[in-house]
Amino acid sequence: MFNNKAIIFFCLFFLSSCGTKKVSYRDNSPKKIENKSKKSVNRFFNTMTNEQRTHWYVNTYSKTAINEMKKFGIPASIIMAQGILESNSGKGGLAMKSNNHFGIKCHKNWKGKKVYHDDDKKGECFRKYRNPEMSYRDHSVFLESRDRYNFLFKLKKDNYIKWANGLKKAGYATDPGYANKLISIIERYELWKLDGSKKPLNKSKEKRISKKESKSLEKEDENHIVKKGDTLFSISKKHNISISDLIKINKLKDNEISIGQRLKTKN
Repeated sequence: MFNNKAIIFFCLFFLSSCGTKKVSYRDNSPKKIENKSKKSVNRFFNTMTNEQRTHWYVNTYSKTAINEMKKFGIPASIIMAQGILESNSGKGGLAMKSNNHFGIKCHKNWKGKKVYHDDDKKGECFRKYRNPEMSYRDHSVFLESRDRYNFLFKLKKDNYIKWANGLKKAGYATDPGYANKLISIIERYELWKLDGSKKPLNKSKEKRISKKESKSLEKEDENHIVKKGDTLFSISKKHNISISDLIKINKLKDNEISIGQRLKTKN
């Protein structure tokens, strides 16, 4: 549990650092709190305003986001903005009880621990992690391993506007304002600095995905690359197409498919 001196220290720290929207992203962040009791964490968060808690979150996890960017090529600004939005700067229910900072659901291949939480439906299954860093790594792997996000990795890793719009278009979230929320968070807290940029992007030039990129996304949506464990039944369910139509448009002779095979999923 936090003692009075620790609480005073954090209050002074945030009062001195949060009077401006500019943030210094050096590795001088407060200690992480994932091993504390929920009661202690709530007490800690209650000493801060929402703005202060977001600054705490950035200072605590920015180094992790940068490491993920270096390994996977996802902009650190995007990783951090999604973490802030999906976890409510660490105070959200999933983050508090399962270290899930990105709202990633179980899906059929998840073999790790699970927790149940009301989202689009009541009692949905979400992934549970030992610590937030595991959630950050799983988020990177999740984006890298799914076909519908492939086109994103062709974008420049410092182009957070196209990444934000691309995540929305690929269906990461159902919120129609998801991309704009990510962009707003990145620019409010100057998270573009994490990407190594010296200034924010020009919205008038970058806000919309180009026609070429949109066509690329549509092309990705129309195809499925067969992975280990895939069947015609599972592919038909994923893309909302009948097995007979899959066989017909791909001119398959039988139900046999092979890993790496590209299947059309639209006529």
